[in-house]
Amino acid sequence: MSPVSRSAHSAEARPPALTARLREIGPRWHLGIRAASEETKALYEPLLEAACAAPDGVQVTRDIAYGSHPRQTLDVYRPAGARGAPVVVFVHGGAFVRGAKDATVQMWGNVLRWFARRGCVGINVEYRLAGEAPYPGGAQDVALACDWVARHAGAHGGDPRRVCLVGHSAGGTHAAAYACDPLLGLAPKAHALVLVSARLRADVRRDNPNAAGVRAYHGENEGRLALLSPVAHAARLQLPVLVVNAEYENPWLDVYGLEFAHAVGQARGRAPLHIALPDHNHISVVAHFNSGESWLGEQVLAFFEQACARGG
Repeated sequence: MSPVSRSAHSAEARPPALTARLREIGPRWHLGIRAASEETKALYEPLLEAACAAPDGVQVTRDIAYGSHPRQTLDVYRPAGARGAPVVVFVHGGAFVRGAKDATVQMWGNVLRWFARRGCVGINVEYRLAGEAPYPGGAQDVALACDWVARHAGAHGGDPRRVCLVGHSAGGTHAAAYACDPLLGLAPKAHALVLVSARLRADVRRDNPNAAGVRAYHGENEGRLALLSPVAHAARLQLPVLVVNAEYENPWLDVYGLEFAHAVGQARGRAPLHIALPDHNHISVVAHFNSGESWLGEQVLAFFEQACARGG
């Protein structure tokens, strides 16, 4: 694999005032995640707007259909001069029942623009939501999007033999199911998997503020939730995987991330890489991409490069 561009410094310091606000929001995150989420997005939006205004040569092609449903669309972020570039596919979150690839003007395109600025072709994926598309609809949409990438990445300057699939929150559920759920019978066309603050166990615990979304997607039969959870199939995962959690997560998501990593490690005899990102919360863990802070992105790039070098 020809190396993607990584900066000489592992991270730039975020503004001290932003760090202070994240540390203030973090301990109360679980008390009202919707309000804390909007508060976090508002903190990052000005930083992302300023970063996006800087010339970078990234060409964005929006709303390309990869399926017949109106939500089966994706955006392509192509760096200047891209040819045979690594490809990063991002699947957003939203508790299965909400969310969009363009949650705000800058989010979640900020993730793909950051990777495009470092030499990758970025793919921002929209998918159908629960209610209209319950389990396994989200994972099936990820499969369709990855099929599209396999066929069309080359035309956009990407290399379909080097694809890193990144899923956040519910998007991480879908990405993980795509990669290892035997009930779907899918053959993944990604070559590395990154699960960021992903819901890897479907639960309807009383302290899960998104339990209604879990029911909407996975169904009302609580006896089947364990079977439909990605962690139940983690031992089958063949892709190199990086598991990421924020310090301040939605209840239990950090536990499930460790549980998934442990199951993979038990099956392989070697633990996969797990990162816990200090100060960050469930939203800022992806909202910070392209804001000036780059440590996590650099770790993802290093993981991706190593996975491809191993033939993953």
